Amino acid sequence: MFRKWRRKKLVRRPVPEHWPAILEKRVPFYRRLSGELRDRFFEYLKIFEAEKYFTAAGGMEMTDEVRVVISACAVRLILNLDMSYYDRLTEIIVYPSEYTRPNETGVLLGEASPWGTVVLSWPAVLHGLADPRDGHATAMHEFAHVLDRADGVFDGTPNLRSRADYRPWVEVMSSHYVALRKRRRMERKVLRMYGATNEAEFFAVATESYYEKPRQMKKHLPDLYEEMQEFYGGDPAADAEARSQSVSQK
Repeated sequence: MFRKWRRKKLVRRPVPEHWPAILEKRVPFYRRLSGELRDRFFEYLKIFEAEKYFTAAGGMEMTDEVRVVISACAVRLILNLDMSYYDRLTEIIVYPSEYTRPNETGVLLGEASPWGTVVLSWPAVLHGLADPRDGHATAMHEFAHVLDRADGVFDGTPNLRSRADYRPWVEVMSSHYVALRKRRRMERKVLRMYGATNEAEFFAVATESYYEKPRQMKKHLPDLYEEMQEFYGGDPAADAEARSQSVSQK
């Protein structure tokens, strides 16, 4: 009840004057939002930015730009869901470059932990936003893991809308996961091979492609597109087609 009351207060706050300029500069998908969807975007953005702890690491300077851009990446995934999917997420740690875990040598761009923390490389976040059609977006990938973990485990199956959704979800996702592991051509046209690592990574990679390569997914993997659409809502393939036609007519 307290969380619900607090969120109502946050939603009533005016959008800070400098936020739209940050979003226009750094977040391409923001420019395509309008009407009710843009209103909901700002409601969720105000809640997310206020509720989560943003921690600078490795000499990073934490600014409003960093908080707003990363919050926008998270909110994009739940515009047709609700804020409860991020209730387990408490902290976002941001590095000024690639980073390594203590006592390890592997370089990382981002990760989502089981205990409610997301770690991100700021340059990787910006790189993922700079090309919104390459199917590779670090922040989106890690926040997809958070949605997956909302039911308590990283297994590639988030909390779906109804019980009836689970059986077709598992059948479709498993089929394409196995096909990607076998390096089938159709899956490789749409999905990064990193999705063959495990079921959780498959869901995160599929999320990236659903938003960044939607027309390719709908054409080559229509059943996968349908399952992702059933969960996330919206129709990014239709939106991409409309934008393409608009550009060609100019």
